[in-house]
Amino acid sequence: MRDLTDRALNLAKVQGAVYADMRVVSRETQNILVKNGSVQNLTLDNTQGFGVRVIADGAWGFASSHRLETAEVDRVTALAVQIAKASALAKMQDVDLGPAEGHVETYRTPVEIDPFAVPLNDKVSLLLDADKEARSVKGVRVATSSMTFIRENKVFASTEGSYIEQEIIESGLGVVAVAVGQGEVQKRSYPNSFGRHQGTAGYEFIKHWDLVGNARRMGEEAVALLSAPQCPSGVTTLILDGPQLALQVHESCGHPIELDRVFGTEAAYAGTSFLTPEKYGTFRYGSDIVNITADSMTPGGLGTYGYDDEGVPAQKTDIVKDGIFVGYLTSRETAGQLRQIYPGAPARSNGSMRADGWNRIPIIRMTNVSLQPGAWTLDDLIADTDDGIYMITNKSWSIDDKRLNFQFGTELAYEVKNGRLGQLYKNATYTDITPHFWANCDAICNVDHWVVWGTPNCGKGQPGQVAHTGHGAAPARFRNIQVGVMK
Repeated sequence: MRDLTDRALNLAKVQGAVYADMRVVSRETQNILVKNGSVQNLTLDNTQGFGVRVIADGAWGFASSHRLETAEVDRVTALAVQIAKASALAKMQDVDLGPAEGHVETYRTPVEIDPFAVPLNDKVSLLLDADKEARSVKGVRVATSSMTFIRENKVFASTEGSYIEQEIIESGLGVVAVAVGQGEVQKRSYPNSFGRHQGTAGYEFIKHWDLVGNARRMGEEAVALLSAPQCPSGVTTLILDGPQLALQVHESCGHPIELDRVFGTEAAYAGTSFLTPEKYGTFRYGSDIVNITADSMTPGGLGTYGYDDEGVPAQKTDIVKDGIFVGYLTSRETAGQLRQIYPGAPARSNGSMRADGWNRIPIIRMTNVSLQPGAWTLDDLIADTDDGIYMITNKSWSIDDKRLNFQFGTELAYEVKNGRLGQLYKNATYTDITPHFWANCDAICNVDHWVVWGTPNCGKGQPGQVAHTGHGAAPARFRNIQVGVMK
């Protein structure tokens, strides 16, 4: 592989590039889906290719191919340089990558059990058992259970001297029970909604979450929701569980701190951001107990790796400190642009550039953007709440392009009355404006409740790219929040 990367980098320089990098990526993906007692989907996909990114005449060029052959490397590299020179005709300023990044390293996801070495029959049997448990509850019409495994091998080489080899392994799973009756359709998901929970880990991740042991409970809760009353409307105290709060962080903090959105280079598809540069370092994002970090070294996080796709090492960055907004997700290029505005800003990228495979150019993506734990236990938090709603597991979400106004729905909720959980509610929703919402956070559960939840379906970019991100969260309480239908 080094012969091919050296060839591409040397050719790019000969043809006029001042910088070049090459990524070679192979990805193996296994998906298994069981539905109502039978295997509905079983796939093993493989993809491999390379992409060459260059700077020539002060502008970017990129080209890619699935053919790892000498002649094709030459053709693609020459094309990338041609595209850069053509792009330079419309440039507004020269690309500046800031300090050089030269690293020769290897990284591999820590794995106890290789998920691709586990017999397929064992995986299918576990999913069938979970499916059976969910459907054993009268009233459950549809049950699905699934697993996903990904192994991605990447080589990154650059004209700055980098040669980085990485193997990223992911495992994911989920079970969903759907109940039908009384003119209603309700569902419950475990461990998380929208298909699965996922992390960078081996098959030990599957064992930890015990699908079979939790599937029947999902069926029982789905059926109970059919006859539950609607969530009431009004302004009240809101407690969110970990998975729902993780998505809240993703949407109302993770996206608006992507610096390409802030600078307007990612606007047409994914929107812009309310966290504009003049707010950097001074804006009150939340209450004093709100501390949010971006950490691509978090063990097991879906946004965990050794180096990003610009060859920058994984690292931890403060995003919100004691309620004050203090950091963005940056690339090498945008870190320099921010420093031009604020000379005290870090000159180095915090390693947030990732591409969805070999045929996409890297863009700024979330790593593990996490709300840091507080001091409460969940039991004490509920006991300390006189009147409110406890909402569990995301069902729907909507948020504007700037990530300010939002509405979320959850699969189920409970009344909290005099420090106890009471009435079960269905179709629970809440709505707010981001800074008001986080300013009203007055309690966060401790590290014993803190989990890094995986989001394997974050969309961004044109052409579209799907990123895998992680979000650590523990249940938390928010005062004076509108729940139900706004009146």
